[in-house]
Amino acid sequence: MRIVRFWLPGKGIRMGVVRNKNKNDMVVDLTNLNPKVFRSLQSMVREASSRKIGLEKLILESLEENASDGYGYDELDRPPEANRPYLMIPFRPPEVWGAGVTYMRSTEAREVETKAKGVYAKVYEALRPEIFFKATARRCVGPNEPIYIRSDSRWNAPEPELALILGKDSNIIGYTIGNDVSSRDIEGENPLYLPQAKIYKGCCALGPSIVTAEGIGDPRNLEVACRIFRKGMLVFEGKTSTSRLKRSFDELIDYLCRDNPLPFGTVFLTGTGIVPPDDFSLEADDLVEITIQGIGCLRNPVRKARPRKV
Repeated sequence: MRIVRFWLPGKGIRMGVVRNKNKNDMVVDLTNLNPKVFRSLQSMVREASSRKIGLEKLILESLEENASDGYGYDELDRPPEANRPYLMIPFRPPEVWGAGVTYMRSTEAREVETKAKGVYAKVYEALRPEIFFKATARRCVGPNEPIYIRSDSRWNAPEPELALILGKDSNIIGYTIGNDVSSRDIEGENPLYLPQAKIYKGCCALGPSIVTAEGIGDPRNLEVACRIFRKGMLVFEGKTSTSRLKRSFDELIDYLCRDNPLPFGTVFLTGTGIVPPDDFSLEADDLVEITIQGIGCLRNPVRKARPRKV
């Protein structure tokens, strides 16, 4: 089951669920069915928890009790305009964290880019994983919103990742797609520059939907794909599978939560197994598409940040 958040002119922010009708994906307005329960992901989880049922059952019961027309998913999957319906970031995460070098491909790429040879190979084999802070809500964007590359970087890449959405007890309540946009030259110059390579305006995209924990199937066997277009031409394409993750989700979450209480809705990016060639860098006006089986396609144009005036 895919949960989305969208803008409806005259009504504002809505929560919806994607349903297939006559071979077309339609978005049913859940907020219209019950505004109190379906006003946010947190209110939905709270209601399901109080009734001791899963999110999917909560939604299905509401759909059975109420008939409601939907909106075409393709109508909503478009750049934001106030006077037309559009998909929004599926929720506003209070914190976004990331795990690094969880795939061998990522380890190899960072060994090439960094001057500190051996650092990332050791992390890949180490007991303790690499975990870093990535973003706050205001640094995140949703589907069809621009992601940014830094003004002081010349080598930038998307990082397509399966994202875990954590509940109040750090349990996994859902999954979405994450794009951990990164400045490879800044991180490569010195590993201590990692925060500058990772955290800045528009550095993280999330969406387009949330798939419930009970509806994802096997999260360790999902195909992840990335395509990058430049002036309408495909300039990069890559694929991997979450089956190639070295570490389990339980292991990553355990280290993230040690002495580190997390607020509800924290997002945890699980690392990337797709890395463009070393001679490739994102450019302004590129279009990045990330698809994960069962979750959908997260599509974002690229913009370059303006240098700060001193």
